[in-house]
Amino acid sequence: MKVKDERDTKIIPVEKNGEYVADIIGIGHEGEGVGRVDGFTLFIHGALPGEQVLVRVVKLKKQFGYGKLIKVLKVSPERVEAPCTIYKQCGGCQLQHLSYEGQLKYKRQMVVDSLERIGKLAVRHSGEERSQGQGVKLGEEGILVHPTIGMSDPWRYRNKAQVPIAQVDGNLVGGFYAQGSHRIIDMDTCLIQHENNDEVIRRVKSISREMGISAYDEATHKGLLRHVVVKIGVRTGEMMLVLVTNGETIPHVETLIMKIRHKIPNVKSICHNVNREKTNVIFGNRTSVLWGAEFIHDYIGDIKFEISARSFYQVNPIQTEVLYQKALDYAGLTGNEIVIDAYCGIGTISLFLAKNARHVYGVEIVGEAIADARRNAKLNDLRNVSFAVGKAEEIIPAWRADGIVPDVIVVDPPRKGCEPELLETMLEMRPKRIVYVSCNPATLARDLTRLVEGGYVVTEAQPVDMFPHTVHVEAVVLLVRNSNL
Repeated sequence: MKVKDERDTKIIPVEKNGEYVADIIGIGHEGEGVGRVDGFTLFIHGALPGEQVLVRVVKLKKQFGYGKLIKVLKVSPERVEAPCTIYKQCGGCQLQHLSYEGQLKYKRQMVVDSLERIGKLAVRHSGEERSQGQGVKLGEEGILVHPTIGMSDPWRYRNKAQVPIAQVDGNLVGGFYAQGSHRIIDMDTCLIQHENNDEVIRRVKSISREMGISAYDEATHKGLLRHVVVKIGVRTGEMMLVLVTNGETIPHVETLIMKIRHKIPNVKSICHNVNREKTNVIFGNRTSVLWGAEFIHDYIGDIKFEISARSFYQVNPIQTEVLYQKALDYAGLTGNEIVIDAYCGIGTISLFLAKNARHVYGVEIVGEAIADARRNAKLNDLRNVSFAVGKAEEIIPAWRADGIVPDVIVVDPPRKGCEPELLETMLEMRPKRIVYVSCNPATLARDLTRLVEGGYVVTEAQPVDMFPHTVHVEAVVLLVRNSNL
């Protein structure tokens, strides 16, 4: 029997556990193929646009369902063999079966679709000619969305590994979670991780087994080792190891340190973080240095950064430099501008901009991040940058009361986008330019709509592939104040 929609408006043309031929018309936000069976939508992991596939329905909802790919009947020319041996089990990557050129096209389309469908904004493609006629107003041609900037080598780019540890069949394992679960797939090699990170993870797991260190069990909240976190300065080669434990002490810790130093001589810092909470959050509140330095160092462009165990630092420094250079280009700095960097974090964009601005003011709600930002400014001898702790929508008006009026505002918010109060604050400040750095096209489009309503024109957007082989895309967008309003 076909399933009848509760609203009694149509018959769903598929049944759970039934097998059907689906035409794949697109890619969803989780990297799954978007299929159609008699007009009904099925999301199918592993399927690509242009393909025809045999699929088994595994879950049904009112308007759509989920299917398991059984066989590809018509193969997309963009399909490639994923080189990772655990790709189909691991949930870390979603797009290894799509050619890299195909990934870049898909990520640009994600941005375009969000701008058009969510933001209701007109988009102009980079191949389209600009209007030459007189009387065309700023923004009437639509937003120019450039092709996604990718990597020449889109592998081994991650400078940080965060590997959960568990006990499986009596053995300590560490890897990444299987898709849609908390079941850990044991992993010794990850093709998007820096090779040195892989080596450190392998050796720490081996040492832990050798010493009988217990693995954490989420269900019972017992066991010691929860996560192994490794950070590497790609330019400096300096490495930090963080052991996250479900306990205050590590048995035989001096022996453990000796073995790590012997087997991993490149490690400059060994830290211990305590997390005894029943939570999915990796880090607890207390971190101490077991051996070595408190910080390691790396560079983005010619800016040097100190990185601690808890510091947020972009995981792909090569593409981060590309991203920030585009933000710098869009800011249009001549050396005379006042710039405000909202959501400044540890000051990565602020310091990048400071060498080309009169003064940069950064604001961030996380106090530890501001402490890192001030330390990094001092490290680079940048004196034309100031940082404040607090909500941007509260700090920025206070700056304005003190006579600080920005020419440019830069925002790089979390995935949820800008707080509505911050958007209103920016509109009140009326900077000549706003540069929006986004990690979520959907919330980007939503926020751009409000800024356009408030008198700004979105002129161009540049997608940047920060995370090859995953569904994530960053974008830098330039908004210019409409002087006619």
